[in-house]
Parts: sequence; structure tokens; C-alpha cells
Amino acid sequence: MYSFKNDYSEGAHPRILNALLETNLVQDEGYGEDRYSKEAIELIKEKIESSNVDIHFISGGTQTNLIAISAFLRPHEAAIAVSSGHILGHETGAIEATGHKIISVIGKNGKLSPPDLQGVLDGHPDEHMVKPKLVYISNSTEIGSIYSKSELQDLHDFCQHNQLILYMDGARLGSALCSEENDLELSDLPKLVDAFYIGGTKNGALIGEALVICSDSLKEDFRYHIKQKGALLAKGRLMGIQFLELFRDNLFFELAYHANKMACLIRDELNNANVTFLTHSPSNQLFPILSNAVITELQKNYAFHIWEKVDSDSSAIRFVTSWATKKEEVNSLIEDLKNCL
Repeated sequence: MYSFKNDYSEGAHPRILNALLETNLVQDEGYGEDRYSKEAIELIKEKIESSNVDIHFISGGTQTNLIAISAFLRPHEAAIAVSSGHILGHETGAIEATGHKIISVIGKNGKLSPPDLQGVLDGHPDEHMVKPKLVYISNSTEIGSIYSKSELQDLHDFCQHNQLILYMDGARLGSALCSEENDLELSDLPKLVDAFYIGGTKNGALIGEALVICSDSLKEDFRYHIKQKGALLAKGRLMGIQFLELFRDNLFFELAYHANKMACLIRDELNNANVTFLTHSPSNQLFPILSNAVITELQKNYAFHIWEKVDSDSSAIRFVTSWATKKEEVNSLIEDLKNCL
């Protein structure tokens, strides 16, 4: 049985494990004040070509979203998210538990656009309802789509004009930036969003996300928020070491490129077989629509998520490839698909 369920089924890239081992007995400061975290922060600043940002390492994506969004919003303010957004459906009400409403928008292909946001603003005109303040997007999105530079620029301009905070969930940012259809650079993000995070958990790290706060108004006392939410780890060095290794010699991008390449091989075979997809996804997540009979046959040898029922005879499933996906396993899946379709 081989799993295509997610991109965090494996541990970590050997280089990261080796870096952790080599530094294991070195004594250093706690709570992210160590030399490795500081060096990793400077290296990330160099990669994003911006020195005027604050960077914090947090252990996971839900924690990062929870801490960032709750810190950025005042009590009466709300977040806006597309209906498939991770904070709406896969974080157990973490944002709402802090007292902040999430306003759901249908969007298109998992993405938000200025008209979507304008509709929310028009529907929340006064103090008798929550005030929309933060726009939550993810790249790649929950259904594998990616934002183009022009789409992100349009969102940025709208948010700036309407004094909204634009926040990007980057759990799969590596996959988005390494997509064949991508025209964004990592260095574009500090100019286009108020805050974003670089996902390590789903791209070769054991744990860890790097939250990058670009807007000066959001930076103050942020470590207090991290500590209060229980996420300021005494052994914060463990994340610093991992991100230092990820961004040394562009390992971060190499791993994301591999994940995308493996997904592309599967996608090409499905296209050759004239399989329909639930959504266009140029990243490491694929959502083919297959007959229930084919799905049952594939489940004998592979693990994957059944995403949604399409009709009585077919369903959309999700294949996810990772930095560690083996080409021989992809080839085996392709052969089995050929035999089933």
C-alpha cells in the first residue's frame, strides 16, 4: 500500500535530519533566540529580498493561522475566506474560538477576487454586524489552484484602497512557486501581501512554518501573541535549523519542484485517458473524477482521499505528491490507472 493522501506522510529530508544531528549537542539560547534561527531569518530575508520584515517560526499551519489572524484583528473584526479555505473547513473552528467570525465567499476555482470582496463590504456597511478586515487566501489553494501575479496585485490594490489586511497561508507555497504556470517570485510577496507564511511541514521539514510579517502595523509585540497561544517553543532552534537547511542551496525549491514533477506525470496520464478533473490544479494536488468501480480497484494498492461525490456512479478523489514521492511508485500508479480506465 502506497499513500498519495498527503504531503506529510514521511518524516524529513535527510539533509535536515543530518543538520539536526550535527547540531544536537551544541548549547544555545532558547525560544528562537539561538544562532540558527537568527541565521535562518537573515537567509530568508535575503531570499525574499526584503530586510524590513519580521519572521517568526511556528510549529504548524493551524497554529500559525490562529496566532496571526487573532493577533491582527480587533475583537469586532472578521476574516474573509473562500468557501473551500482551510480556516473554514479544516481547523476545527480555531479562528471562531478566538471570537472572530469568518465570512465565507464562494469565489472561483478556490480563489478570491476584488468583486468577491466588494460584495462582502457592501453587505457589512455598519456597526450592527462584524467589520470585514482581513482577507485570507492560500497559495496554492485548498484545491490546488495558484494565484497569478496579476491576481495577487489586484487583491493587494483592493485591500490597500479599502484598508484590509491581506494574509496568505503558504502551507504549500513551495508547490505554488514551482508550478509550471506560476509567474510569481518569492521576492514579490513582501510587496503584495501584509503577511504570509512559508510552509516547511509539507515541504521536507519535520515541523515548522516561517511567518513573515511585512506590514509594520502588524509587527508590534508579536512574540507575546506566540507565547500566549503556547507556541513559543523552548527548543525553537529545531525549526531554525530546519529552515536554515531548507533555504541553503535552494533545497526548499528543489523539493517542491520534485513534488510537482511527480504530480505532472500522473496528471499527464489522466489527461491522456480523457479523465475529467474537478478543478484545474497545476500544483502537487490532483482531483480527478473517477468511477466508483475504478476507485475501489485503486484502493487495493493506494491510499488517497475521496474528496466529494459527483454523482451516483463517480467521485472526485485527491492525489497528493510530496518531496519524497518515489518515481517508481508513480509509475506503478500510472500502470494501474491504464489497466483500470
